[in-house]
Amino acid sequence: MVSDLILGIESSCDDTSVGVVGRDGQVLSNIISSQAELHSVYGGVYPQLASREHLRAVLPTVELAMKAADVSHADLKAIAVTRGPGLIGSLIVGVDTARALARGWGLPIIGVNHLRGHVRSADLEETRVEYPAMILLVSGGHTLLAHMTSPRSIELLGSTRDDSVGEAYDKTARLLGKGYPGGPIVDKMAASGSARFDLPRPMVNNGLDFSFSGLKTAVRMLVERSEQLDQDDVAASFVDAVLDVLTSKVSRALELRKSSSLIVVGGVAASPPLRERMAAVCAEHQVRLCLPPVKWATDNGAMIALAAWDYVDNHVGADLSPKANLGLAAW
Repeated sequence: MVSDLILGIESSCDDTSVGVVGRDGQVLSNIISSQAELHSVYGGVYPQLASREHLRAVLPTVELAMKAADVSHADLKAIAVTRGPGLIGSLIVGVDTARALARGWGLPIIGVNHLRGHVRSADLEETRVEYPAMILLVSGGHTLLAHMTSPRSIELLGSTRDDSVGEAYDKTARLLGKGYPGGPIVDKMAASGSARFDLPRPMVNNGLDFSFSGLKTAVRMLVERSEQLDQDDVAASFVDAVLDVLTSKVSRALELRKSSSLIVVGGVAASPPLRERMAAVCAEHQVRLCLPPVKWATDNGAMIALAAWDYVDNHVGADLSPKANLGLAAW
């Protein structure tokens, strides 16, 4: 009987995903039920619709993941589930489903911090990270820098004071009349444009915190001033500003903390220009760049399952009682 497998459920935002992963990061399956088309009309995630769609999709997604992995519940060591941070309605669907499955199958349940899941995604399928490691986590809901001396020791160095970089991408796509999610759209437009507009680089030389609300406002004012603007040039100017900020912050963090690796994770880590910039930063500072394969950059159940092994191996539990504060889960 196989016992070194964990089933991971991820439902923190708008994707329902379930994965089956081994202790070494081997991914037996990972199924994603995407809601992107459902939310595209709103230019972003509509929380009530997201939770309803999770409720409809979660059990069929579990069944598909188990079938794709060719395992039964008897082959599992535990069930892992994202316990926060995220949209509370979406989180509740995942947590309640995991509770029910754990009780029915007689398995332990592990609540996993969504951000730890992203960090561990860099080791899916292949061990990449060498410690100590610097982390740049960039997604639709989060932008932060942290330092890890080991998988159990994480020090937060800086985070966004307002909007995440992923949210700024989505808003820019909306201002340009494009769809959702905005990241791939804006990057594709930027590749055909010229960064000829002088957009601000908020807090670029100020500490390790981030701010993107001013950049969003600058893009909106630029678009509103003229209807004749080349949209590809606007996108290129926006992306260039974002990359300048991220590059500056990461370089400063690497100067402050000794690191063997730079881990770049989160949905925005799928961005080709960001990957190129971070490769250049790593070459300059002589550290190893650790990127998850693009398919593991966005939210997925596999990363939650792999992160759960950190809890299992260190005999650490997480509060999944009905009164647990799911929105403020600790690392």
